[in-house]
Amino acid sequence: MKPYVICLMHASLDGRTHPSRWRPKGAGTDWFEKIHDELGGDAWVIGRVTGSEFARGKPYPDTSEKLPRENWFVRRDAKSYGVVLDARGKIGWGRSDIGGDPVVVVLTESVPDSHLAGLRDDGVSYMFAGKSEIDLALTVEILNRELGVKRLLVEGGGVANGAFLRAGLIDEFNLILSPAIDGARGAPFVFDSNEADGDKRAPLTALTLESTRQLGGGVLLLRYLIQNEPARQ
Repeated sequence: MKPYVICLMHASLDGRTHPSRWRPKGAGTDWFEKIHDELGGDAWVIGRVTGSEFARGKPYPDTSEKLPRENWFVRRDAKSYGVVLDARGKIGWGRSDIGGDPVVVVLTESVPDSHLAGLRDDGVSYMFAGKSEIDLALTVEILNRELGVKRLLVEGGGVANGAFLRAGLIDEFNLILSPAIDGARGAPFVFDSNEADGDKRAPLTALTLESTRQLGGGVLLLRYLIQNEPARQ
């Protein structure tokens, strides 16, 4: 079964997501974690680039050990999991949790054995969701089946958000909108794509504004329900 998937992002008025670039500075930047906690997800998911910002380790050294391409979970009883999409195994973690939430890395079967051995040494859970590219529909199915995730928060970066959107997996979008502007090139957007997916469009059929909430200081929380085209069988 598919969890209920909520995309939560914090953006400037021009849709950029790096608060350090916003002007005026510090506009509403303390709201993200508060809304994250309010939404009460069983797990949250980020992409490789965002995940790298939390890592403390270096790339794992080569090993002669051979490991099966099977899901490996350290814990199945956590209140919440931090899920990171890392298709080719680029992140050396040096830690097993983020803010107390156990890390679960989503890999493809193309990763080297040395990376799997390194994850095990760090006590980091991992799962496989594709041969060479991550299948996001399979990812959320495994999270539900293996870890009991019923409510998943998608929290960036823009490429990861865009991939979930184009896969037709997002049920709800919560946008914290701050009274600030980036206004320059180079910052990521709320939803984005890599070059290969640049011409692909999301299967959205409706966006319904469910609520608007003033958080103070000109900051708004916009909550939209998303309707997607039925998945093709």
